[in-house]
Amino acid sequence: MSGLPLIEPSQIALLIVDQQAGLAFGVGSGDRQLLLSNAVALAKIASTFKIPTVISTSASKVYSGPLMPPIKSVLSEIPVHERRSMNAWEDDATRNAIEKTGRRKLLVSGLLTEACVSFPVLTALHDGYDVFVVGDTCGGITPASHDLALRRLEAAGAKMTSWLQVLLELQRDWTRKETYDAARAIVEGHAGGYGIGLAYARDMIHPV
Repeated sequence: MSGLPLIEPSQIALLIVDQQAGLAFGVGSGDRQLLLSNAVALAKIASTFKIPTVISTSASKVYSGPLMPPIKSVLSEIPVHERRSMNAWEDDATRNAIEKTGRRKLLVSGLLTEACVSFPVLTALHDGYDVFVVGDTCGGITPASHDLALRRLEAAGAKMTSWLQVLLELQRDWTRKETYDAARAIVEGHAGGYGIGLAYARDMIHPV
């Protein structure tokens, strides 16, 4: 059904910024292991729904380390663009890769919310992109600074979402068999009690 205000796999691209352990060490806005699990879930969503993905890292040789291995293992075929600027939008290779997708809707995930997430989001909005920040895959130095950064982005026009909402919005109908198994596996592996419930329903409830 056309015209719905919902994202479609054919419309969006994903930007992953600085999902690196050296930066994750500084996250104080929430549980780091849960944050990593959420980021991996989003990577699996991108792979499942064939969403063009651009990955950007910084200072990987001197401080931040490489893209975290659990994310890299899901997106092993995606090139990683190393940059110097805190603003990934000011890095030619990263911005060109996004532009080459031809998509004008952008999902953004990364560390740290206060800078390397905020700066490309604000710049992309300025350049006319429709930006969705996957807030539970982003981490900040403190809960307050993370929240303030997200509030600033929302005030500037970015839309806040979560990895689970992205997944359910893209799947939307559990009879879509081409992505059903993978989508269900992502929920079971990363969605806590909801995933436990789906696994229970599959294993214990048998239709009469």
